[in-house]
Amino acid sequence: MIRNVVFDMGNVMIYFRKKDFLDQAGVEGEDRRLLERVVFDSLEWARLDRGSLLEDEAERLMCARLPERLHEKVHYFVYDWHKPLRPVRGMAPLVRELKAKGYGIYLLSNAAPRQHDYWPDIPGCECFDGTLISADVQLTKPEREIFELFFERFSLNPDESVFID
Repeated sequence: MIRNVVFDMGNVMIYFRKKDFLDQAGVEGEDRRLLERVVFDSLEWARLDRGSLLEDEAERLMCARLPERLHEKVHYFVYDWHKPLRPVRGMAPLVRELKAKGYGIYLLSNAAPRQHDYWPDIPGCECFDGTLISADVQLTKPEREIFELFFERFSLNPDESVFID
């Protein structure tokens, strides 16, 4: 019997689409491809999610591989990609409905430490019984250890849980 619903954050609770961030920043052509590769597809971005690199160091390393004209864009992507937040339509009502029906509601997501700053602004966050963010534990999905830690931390039975990612 399912007793717990575990949500991911990116593209589940809020949209996380690099295309949208690049559009919002007004980046076109070769600069767009360059920023996509050097920022979003970079080892530094993955290390932010793992919690093994802080934002200022990630920004410095990314900027070292880019022309100066793009440094301001890197700063925006590292620090402010979530402004404005774009909630996935229908998820907050779903979370609230599941909570009202007695399900345990949890978050397990790959995210940088900055997630704690914007989490309170995500509709439905008030319903969550617990959250585990990859950067806080230096593990990332899909590593088995992050799932084991998640279930141990919240004393949940995996057989009674469904993960929405």
